[in-house]
Amino acid sequence: MRALGEGVGIIGHRATLAALGEEVAAPAHSYLFTGPSGVGKAMVALSFAAELVSRSEAGRDRVMRKSHPDVVMIGPEGRAGFGVGQSRMAITAASLRPVESDRKVFILDEVSTMTEAAANALLKTLEEPPARTVFVLVAESADDLPPTVASRCRLVRFGRVPEGELAAALVERGAEAERASMIARIAGGRPGLALDLANSDEAAAFRRSWLAVPGRLPAQPGHGFRLAEEMLEAHAPLLAGIKARRDEEIEVRMSQGDPVPKALRDSYDRALRRTGMALLVAGLDMLASWYLDAASVQHGGPVRNPDVPRAELAKVPARPAARSAELVIDAGVQLRQNQRPRLVLTWLFNRLADGA
Repeated sequence: MRALGEGVGIIGHRATLAALGEEVAAPAHSYLFTGPSGVGKAMVALSFAAELVSRSEAGRDRVMRKSHPDVVMIGPEGRAGFGVGQSRMAITAASLRPVESDRKVFILDEVSTMTEAAANALLKTLEEPPARTVFVLVAESADDLPPTVASRCRLVRFGRVPEGELAAALVERGAEAERASMIARIAGGRPGLALDLANSDEAAAFRRSWLAVPGRLPAQPGHGFRLAEEMLEAHAPLLAGIKARRDEEIEVRMSQGDPVPKALRDSYDRALRRTGMALLVAGLDMLASWYLDAASVQHGGPVRNPDVPRAELAKVPARPAARSAELVIDAGVQLRQNQRPRLVLTWLFNRLADGA
């Protein structure tokens, strides 16, 4: 029997894939996939949908290429959130019979941005779904949705992929072992981000810039703003490379005669913005790891960044280092709450310069 996700390049989540595979024969009417950005929720949703609507390799491949008529992906339009228009689109399409399969599957992406009006419009359909219809909602957290919506769905949680497993997957895809370990460390358990960075020549410089922050903390408050500006630009070369590869994917689709609808272009643009935020959070993760290494060194413990000189780590006493790590982690939480990155980083660097 074919395992869910087999042959489509999903990294990690074996237990989750196995559990979803058990549900293919008799799925629930609605699911809510939650977890950090970039861990592969949407890819698993597509793979799950492929098994639900097709038993042929060709049919499953069409689902993964987002060209199967019975798998509909709906997400926010442009920079707007998931609005009532997207909910009504799903409701209307769900009332129609499947075209080729026994079921229709709707993947509602980025529902963390769902407006109250959109949630209210969708609620009745989730309570009384049409026959032969499965909804998969994708969000970072169930708390991002109204409880009335989240409670109608079977919750499937996704965690970050272990660093060793992620590095091994990159090696299988042709990366050199040392480089794979570095990329996995930067990605912080996010396979999507790791794959985006796998062919980038700028990843090492990005990592070095964040690990150098403790030695460059501002002597004056105004300097904190300038350092924040610099770190916000640190991922620009990485994003430029990712955008170039996405543009190439669109050109290939067009050369093969595949349509490139506006919705697909919008999804690429949103994915690029999410990647930018994921890189910023990854930078903060690396900065926090520097301070945690500093605290560990004081007690003769292991370090996560062996290329950072221990003499540099030893300059920060254990207790201030631990407090600094907490500040960095708190800054990451603020970013996920849609606080302005420039203000968050300026606040953070000034606090770190004050000795936490």
